Amino acid sequence: MKILHVEAGMHLYGGALQVVFLQRGLAAEGVENLLAAPTGSAIAEASAAHARVVTMAMGGDADLGMLGRLRRLIRSERPDVVHLHSRRGSDLWGGLAGRLEGVPVVLSRRVDNPEPRAWVGLKYRLYDRVITISQGIFRVLEAEGVPASKLRCVPSSVDVEMYRPGRGERAWLDAEFGLASDELAVGMAAQFIARKGHRTLLAALPAVLAAQPRTRFLIFGQGPLREAIENEARAAGFGDRVLFPGFRKDLARVLPALDLMVHPAEMEGLGVALLQAAACGLPIVAGRAGGIPEIVLPGVNGELIEPGDHAALARHLVALLADAGLRARYGATGREHVVSRFSVAAMVRGNLAVYRELVPSR
Repeated sequence: MKILHVEAGMHLYGGALQVVFLQRGLAAEGVENLLAAPTGSAIAEASAAHARVVTMAMGGDADLGMLGRLRRLIRSERPDVVHLHSRRGSDLWGGLAGRLEGVPVVLSRRVDNPEPRAWVGLKYRLYDRVITISQGIFRVLEAEGVPASKLRCVPSSVDVEMYRPGRGERAWLDAEFGLASDELAVGMAAQFIARKGHRTLLAALPAVLAAQPRTRFLIFGQGPLREAIENEARAAGFGDRVLFPGFRKDLARVLPALDLMVHPAEMEGLGVALLQAAACGLPIVAGRAGGIPEIVLPGVNGELIEPGDHAALARHLVALLADAGLRARYGATGREHVVSRFSVAAMVRGNLAVYRELVPSR
């Protein structure tokens, strides 16, 4: 079986990282992977060991030329399935290219934000199957009119060997970020966009720091709102209680050394950073949004808040920061939950089962 994967993202995190995991697993099953990716993208380099990579210009929804480039690639390679892994034009132009060339098309949907119903009715006719990475996204698409017979839920995965307890070194973390050995460290790793809930966290911080003044918050990531959020934190007088280290490629070392993970998102497809944190044995306080409740089980491995409820966020953070035993119990059960449900092997099997629905002879 030959699969053409189309991923338009430039950076290697989130959905793009899932594509690399999938290609690696499929290659081990004897599947031939072909990847179409943007010129100069990180995924093109990372996929070279598991797929033949074709780089091309990918300019987003307005890039009509992407349709022709993908059609020519499909025509020359004749894959059994075209699997579209991202938006940024690849979902639209890739869907049209596959349909016009007569090849089955699969779309992975990784976000839970709704689309106009009329647009959904047109766009989703292009796809033979739509893989949602959470039940939350499944429900959103079903409510928008996508037939359930076309939908399949295959949760995203985490490399539980890379992300595991004990890999982090607290002394290294203290030296790297200027923390004192008696301080508690809380992390957040998310793109700086409105729906991730950074401002909810800032609103909760006065109460948290009043109760637990020896706490530092490390907010990782990049994005359009980063400067604004940093300025708001500075204006609120948080000083060095809140640090903004930017995007880190070494979260597998950082996360196990933290005490707690926070993610007060208002919308979230699933939350790969939460899978990574749970795999590292971190308790989590997060927003009850999208697929997050499939990762964070209240009273089991963390706590959930209603989106925007900064008072509840503060209460849960204070309670967990004050109770090392509770943090340890939540962390241990969180690791068990991720290993049992969100392994790379399970994700690969789920995607391969969808392909076999469309290419039964293989």
